[in-house]
Amino acid sequence: MPARLVDHRPEVTAQTLLAQLAPPPRFDAVRFETYLPDPGQPTQTLAVQAVRAFAARTDGASRRRGWLRRAAAPEHRPGIYLDGGFGVGKTHLLASLWHAAPLLREQRIFCTFVELTHLAGTLGFPQTVELLSRCRLVCVDEFELDDPGDTVLVSTLLSRLADADVRFAATSNTLPGKLGEGRFSAQDFLREIQSVSAKFDVVRIDGEDYRHRGLPVAPAPVTDDRLLAMAEASGGTLDDFSELCDHLRSIHPSQYGSLVDGVRRVHIRGLRTLDDQATALRLVVLADRLYDRAVPAVVSGVPLDQLFTPELLAGGYRKKYFRAISRLVALSRESTT
Repeated sequence: MPARLVDHRPEVTAQTLLAQLAPPPRFDAVRFETYLPDPGQPTQTLAVQAVRAFAARTDGASRRRGWLRRAAAPEHRPGIYLDGGFGVGKTHLLASLWHAAPLLREQRIFCTFVELTHLAGTLGFPQTVELLSRCRLVCVDEFELDDPGDTVLVSTLLSRLADADVRFAATSNTLPGKLGEGRFSAQDFLREIQSVSAKFDVVRIDGEDYRHRGLPVAPAPVTDDRLLAMAEASGGTLDDFSELCDHLRSIHPSQYGSLVDGVRRVHIRGLRTLDDQATALRLVVLADRLYDRAVPAVVSGVPLDQLFTPELLAGGYRKKYFRAISRLVALSRESTT
């Protein structure tokens, strides 16, 4: 029988987290030169230029302290924020920035927002500040503020990094001044949200989802018998959807990457439409980690574009859900190639 993800409970230590702070396999070879702007979307070309310029500036952080540093207003803010819909190449550009920065490997960090907050929880806030303050560039993918705790933590962390002349870059589907809207009482944390927003120069990237530009719809779900045969033939994993959802509940989202490391292809039996937000958000993180690691996916049950209810797709996390569908559909196509 094929292996199951639910039988694996990865241990993610602080050392493991630190070793993973680099672009994941899908983005290991990307560069500015491999980003192909849509000719009909001028903001994409402008974004490449802006991120290239930011990369060049990462070597010029002065590390000055005291009144000399505060005397003159900086020409640029310490951070750059890539805002746009899913599938416009924001992560591609963020990883390209990490690769292009004229810095030593130990002077730059690449992580997701989930990994960043878990790092702070694992190491403790003071140690996280000390670690990141030794860097010259911190890249954070999928930047979001989902709850008050994250909002206060990230606001304080970015202020400490700015004081240490660290450059930081982020990608998100939400403008920094709109972070948290529809998810918690963001108005009560307006000062923290405005503090985060003030640290970034915003670069808008418009366009269609490149993963599906001119391509047909997602492959149809396969039968359970076909799914088993494919799992056995590929050496991939095979899990029942309900059991997988239960397993994801029992481990931290920062462990999802380790959960699928080395997996050739995932097969999920009995996919159904989710109406529970907590479960749906865990599936979003799993979809991101599968996509990062270029692990193809095959499912039986409902089609992937029916994974979330219309109510969830209309709510505060809708951009996350649409990104997950986009990435899972791309992975399902890769399973057929």
